[in-house]
Amino acid sequence: MLVIRRDLVDAMVAHARRDHPDEACGVIVGPAGSDRPERLVEMVNAERSPTFYRFDSTEHFQVWRAMDQADEEPVVIYHSHTATEAYPSRTDVSYAGEPEAHYVLVSTRHPEEHELRSYRIVDGQITEEPVEVVESYMFSHTGADDVPDCR
Repeated sequence: MLVIRRDLVDAMVAHARRDHPDEACGVIVGPAGSDRPERLVEMVNAERSPTFYRFDSTEHFQVWRAMDQADEEPVVIYHSHTATEAYPSRTDVSYAGEPEAHYVLVSTRHPEEHELRSYRIVDGQITEEPVEVVESYMFSHTGADDVPDCR
């Protein structure tokens, strides 16, 4: 199950809407080993395409290096589909190289609403998982914190 704060969901959807009709992409990082998405990083779709996305290789390297230096990891890897449902394509599956990450797809095919779904993709196998959107991680399934979320 992906447990994620509402502000992060809102930011992903806003990014997808802003980049429409091209696919948007990015990552939400969190402390290594926590499975807790904390910080959204919008990334450039190097393809600038309505049907395909690819992280810019230089930006990808810089973001992953910064995560390593901060003892963070990609908890969520997201992108949008502009004309189809929020389900991974064969290309999406071929690019899924982070077995511990949640792969979130946001469909912006309907102008007034969005569809958001999360998957685990490991060795080419797609497994959809529930998404729980919370206001704060303080009292969610991830366990009680000693310190409230900072904004």
